[in-house]
Amino acid sequence: MKTFQFRSNKKFVLIGLIFIVAALIIPNVALGSTGEVEHQSNIYATAWSLLPPVIAIILAFFTKEVYSSLFAGVLVGAILYANYDIMFALESMITIISGELGANGGLVVFLVELGIIVAMMQLSGCTSVFADWASKRIKTKRGALLATTGLGLLFFIDDYFNCLTTGNIMRPVTDKHKISRARLAYNIDCTAAPICIIAPISSWAAAVSSYIPAETGIDGFMVFVRAIPFNYYALLTICMLFTLAILKFDFGPMRKYERMAIENGDIYGGTGDLYADVAKPVDNPNGKVIDMILPVIVLVIGCVIGLLYTGGFFAGANVIEAFSNCDAFLGLPIGGFFALIFTIVLYLVRKVITPKEFTDCITNGVHLMVPAMLILVFSWALSTVCRSNLGATEFVKEFVENTSFNMNFLPFILYVIGTVISFATGTAWGTFGILIPMVIAIFGEINTLSLICIAGALAGSVTGDHCSPISETAIMSSTAAQVDFMQHVITQLPYAMFVAAMSGIGFLLAGFIQNAAIVLAIMIVLMVSVLIIIKKLTERKNRKFS
Repeated sequence: MKTFQFRSNKKFVLIGLIFIVAALIIPNVALGSTGEVEHQSNIYATAWSLLPPVIAIILAFFTKEVYSSLFAGVLVGAILYANYDIMFALESMITIISGELGANGGLVVFLVELGIIVAMMQLSGCTSVFADWASKRIKTKRGALLATTGLGLLFFIDDYFNCLTTGNIMRPVTDKHKISRARLAYNIDCTAAPICIIAPISSWAAAVSSYIPAETGIDGFMVFVRAIPFNYYALLTICMLFTLAILKFDFGPMRKYERMAIENGDIYGGTGDLYADVAKPVDNPNGKVIDMILPVIVLVIGCVIGLLYTGGFFAGANVIEAFSNCDAFLGLPIGGFFALIFTIVLYLVRKVITPKEFTDCITNGVHLMVPAMLILVFSWALSTVCRSNLGATEFVKEFVENTSFNMNFLPFILYVIGTVISFATGTAWGTFGILIPMVIAIFGEINTLSLICIAGALAGSVTGDHCSPISETAIMSSTAAQVDFMQHVITQLPYAMFVAAMSGIGFLLAGFIQNAAIVLAIMIVLMVSVLIIIKKLTERKNRKFS
């Protein structure tokens, strides 16, 4: 399978090497070497701790190739941590990657389960049948985009589950209406983390609740719920999706890929089908729509039950307590296992696939998820190097604590800081895990301003995650849409940055107005108005040059 198209130009290789060498030499020259082996203490918890992800991001954008870029970031971080002891750096890097595989093994298992289910669905022919069934009811491109958004809103349990399920169900439908895979990936990404961060019953709600220090006596779940109306990035992202679909409008690089899909039928944006040798939907006379619907329903129910089980629901905890204490990396694989068994039995009993074809689906399903798993492993390792080994979290914490400002600006400041950290590390959970305890420590209680600050931290975490080329949800979204990863990042970035700018204004206003409904109404009107103006200016420009 072609997982990426590497540009083997000497210029790219040379510049990449220059970046890596500079990243290793500059901190050593600027700060000097301490000779310590455990870590370089004069780099630990300084701005240099953010250098590895910066290197990875620059290389990813420049070379359009994410695997080696992420690896370069991990390598630079390991060498800095090891005080330029190459063997110790190698040992540290292998240890970190091994540890991340172990800690996040549940997600890897879940991805494999989903990959096998998807491969079986494709071989059963039910995806083709579903696409035909949906196409008869969804007549327009606008309808396909709105249906994709609506479906994404339903799968709020977990962002990974949301991405892969929505993408695999709607991909045949959007293909029928000549919607580019890049546009589909954007839609999927927007209904992943931005939805989960405002869904009370989700793995994200549980994660946020867990970051409220227990000794404060504050109900973390209620804090999460009360912060939802102030989470402007998530709410405005949803508004953005509906507005773009209704206006039938795209801008930036996305506009080019959409025109290629409409005019030339090239939904892949010039890269070709990167998943060409993975099992594709086939015309199976035994396949029916129910063969897609039933496994998805069982998958949703299974994941919900799995999350409740890990949260102690069957041991006496109520639903809210169970979701607050659940382990998504254990609950999701449990749900995926039951969905996989159900799908196997259903297809074999109905003679949709043969036992031999099922064994082929195991290989194809794992093959389908290898690119996502590879990027995830490097992303996890990079995040760990920065946070744990180089002290990026301590640096940010000290920076905030030593900065004086008007408290009314704090929601905006936390939003910006959250965006920067999440963008650099590619993880929203790690970011709000840093910022939420800080907000609680600053205020000591929950009032309107502290709620807005928590919402700012959460929104910033999602914003950076949404924009970052090393984001896990971006990886999941491009995998679900089966599109080139960097194509997804580049086309999504202008949209995400536009919403981020609007959200920044919203948090500036919220710090002073402190009324969620009023600020949200202002921002929706402002955002829709600006989009309409951009559309009219674009149309005028096109008429001028046509």
